[in-house]
Order: sequence, then structure tokens, then C-alpha cells
Amino acid sequence: MGKRNVEECAMMIEVRASNCYAFEKEIIFSMKADMRNKKFAANVHRENNFNVLKTAGIYGPNNAGKTCLIKCIRAIKRVLLNEKSGLMKNIFTDSDICELGVTFMQSGRKFSFDFKYDVRKEEYIYESFSEIFKDQYNNEREVCWLKKDCVNEIYQCMDEDVQVMIPIVSKNNLLCYLIDTSKFQYVHEMKQILIGFADKIDIINMNDIPMKHTIELMKNKNQLQHKVVEFIKNADLYMDNFEYVDMDKIQLDMGEDNEKPEERVLDIPENIMDQIRLVSTYKGVDVPSMLFDSTGTKKIAAIASYVIEALEQGRILVVDELDSSIHFKLTRAIVAMFNNELNTGAQMIFTVHDINLMDCRRMFRKEQIWFVHKDEEGVYVYSLADFTAQQGVRDTTDIMEKYRKGALGALPDPELINSLLSIKGEVKGDAAHAQ
Repeated sequence: MGKRNVEECAMMIEVRASNCYAFEKEIIFSMKADMRNKKFAANVHRENNFNVLKTAGIYGPNNAGKTCLIKCIRAIKRVLLNEKSGLMKNIFTDSDICELGVTFMQSGRKFSFDFKYDVRKEEYIYESFSEIFKDQYNNEREVCWLKKDCVNEIYQCMDEDVQVMIPIVSKNNLLCYLIDTSKFQYVHEMKQILIGFADKIDIINMNDIPMKHTIELMKNKNQLQHKVVEFIKNADLYMDNFEYVDMDKIQLDMGEDNEKPEERVLDIPENIMDQIRLVSTYKGVDVPSMLFDSTGTKKIAAIASYVIEALEQGRILVVDELDSSIHFKLTRAIVAMFNNELNTGAQMIFTVHDINLMDCRRMFRKEQIWFVHKDEEGVYVYSLADFTAQQGVRDTTDIMEKYRKGALGALPDPELINSLLSIKGEVKGDAAHAQ
């Protein structure tokens, strides 16, 4: 992890959502660092007087809304790249309007973008893009580049010629995809900024992580590939090597003559062939990874390329279920790589169940730990930093124990345990009755 040009870096600062997926009322997920907290200074990225957290972990029970927060980030990315967003409104509201927003850093500057999307009409009825500055007194000042408010008929643009066009252009895409932006200074730059930011976001689910990304990286021998291999080897103490090899190095039992076939002769899809060519070495013995390696090792190999690329290229890595099939010491090590002072531009946002990571005494600042809580009133997103010392949450508090006892919320409903126990009792009773 070395120094890089700030123009190559992008960091997420805040995600806003209302009437989207599981979220009815507005939720705000923030990566802002509270600089009153002097603990773990290396966990904060500082640039142009803006302070942004390098990592954040999101806790909560199954089906509470953690993945929906990831879906909001994915929808924002797709909208900014002019892809099909997959946006869904909250099913418990009458409104068809989804609202999403993101504040981010790009090229050392801070920007904010918000939009409203009518899922029934498939129209963008609101867009707003601003740049945020800090003055000499550290107060933030917002300069609006673009506002398109179709409901209230408010239209603003730094490019005056665009401003008169806004009311008459279609609403089925963002404005920057409806006009030839090359003719307009500010809208053109805005489009580049939004695309540049969205292109820096990688979103993966550890329960369904493809090997393709690592395979493509392994095909090209370079410094990045070397670091990926070292990462995989260090994660599996028994592995000597991990590589993408030619077919003549693959041990295939082809019958009596045992002749090596050419790749084109094998009726095997290319993606499967690529996976066959991934070879792990244990005690000098080469074996196909897809046949021999455990589920955990395969997941390590799959995520390795994303982790290394994020750290080397200043990317934003969003991981759903980070701890799935991976030992807690390894998840801890991955998070530590992002929190490290050598990381000068990468971010990781992840959902997790493993409370071993919930460690404010050795790993995290309070504002880096987030919760998603669901009850009959709705779904809530909040930070550990929202709890005060008067509520029993201090830097010295055993947060893991506090969470176990339910003092922080975001746990399965206690009634669930009683329900499961009653089911178990009913099963036993039915079995005894049957006898």
C-alpha cells in the first residue's frame, strides 16, 4: 500500500434513503469521522479538512435491513452509471417516490448528489448536485451546480443554456445522460465526477462471490497479481502457492492413453475452464483449486483481488456478509489492512454478524460501528456513536457484552427464541405420542 495521487481516490461520506426497499422513513448512514474522538487516528482519512472513516461495520439480525442498505448503495451506483437500478419502493407506503442521496469525495473535493425516482412512471422527478467547501472557520458551504425539481418547478444550473432546457427534456434518465454534455462546462464536469465516483465502487456478497475477478487478475503476471497470491498464501498457512496455469500442467485422467487434449477439444465452458486452471500447491503437490480447496479458501481467493485492488487503487469495497465461511481472525486482518495508516485512499463498508469484530478497545472508533434495527414501527439505522456515556457506552465499555445483552438493539426478537423452543417441545411431544 503506497501513496497515490488524490485524483485516483474516491471515498463515500454519507448515504441517504427513504421509501426504498426496507426503509420507509429517511435513514442516514455516515462515514464522517468525529474528530472530537482522538482514538485510532489511523482509521481516519484526512484530506482538505475533510475527515472520512476508512471502514464501517454494520450489524443486525437476519432480514432486518442490512442487505437493503447495500442495495441502496448498489442502486446509487447503477443510477450514476445509467444502468437499470432495480429500485423498489417500500411496500408499506402509498408513495411511489424513492429518494436516494450520496455525499462523497472525488479528486480531493466533496460533492453531494440526491435524486427522487417515481418507480411507477419510471421518471426522475428530482436531481440535485452540489459541491461542498470548508471556510477558514471549518464551516461547510454548499454551492449548487444543478437542481431539477419537477414537482415545484424549480430549475437551476451553473450552465445558463442548460437551465432553460431542463423543463422540456425527458425525465426517464438523469439530465447528464439526456443532453450532449460536451457542449456545457459544468454539466460535463458533473457527469465525469459522478461516473468517476461510481466506477470506484465494488459491491460483493460473500455468499455468492464470483471467482472471475481474481481469475482475470491472475491471468496477467504483475505486481498486483503477486500481492493477491501473497494474500491468499498468508490466509491459508498450508498453501505453498496459488496460480493460473497452462492446460499442460493440469492433471486430467483421460483414460488408457492419457493424452493431453487441447483446450478447444474439451467441451467445457470458458468460465469453468478458467476455474480448472486455478491451481493450489500444498507441500509441493499441485491440485485444482475448484476440486480440492475448501469453501472458505475459495472465498478468500475470490475476495483477495477486490481487497488488494481497493488498497492499491483507492477504491470503495462494499461487502455483504464479510464473515461468511471465513475465520474471524482473517476478517479482523482484512479490516485492519483498511484501517492501517498505510492505506491512504481506500474504504471498506461491510455487513457482519461476528461480534468479535465489535471491538472499540482495540480496533474501532465508536462511529465505525453501525446497527440496523427492525421492529413493528419500521427499520432504523444508527451508530454506536449515538449512545452517550450516560447510556453506559464509553471508550472502555465492553461493547460485545453490551450488544449480547440487547442494550444496543439490532438483535433478533427474544420472542423468536421462545418460538423456536416451543417448536422443539412440540416436536418432542409429537415423537413421544407417535411411540
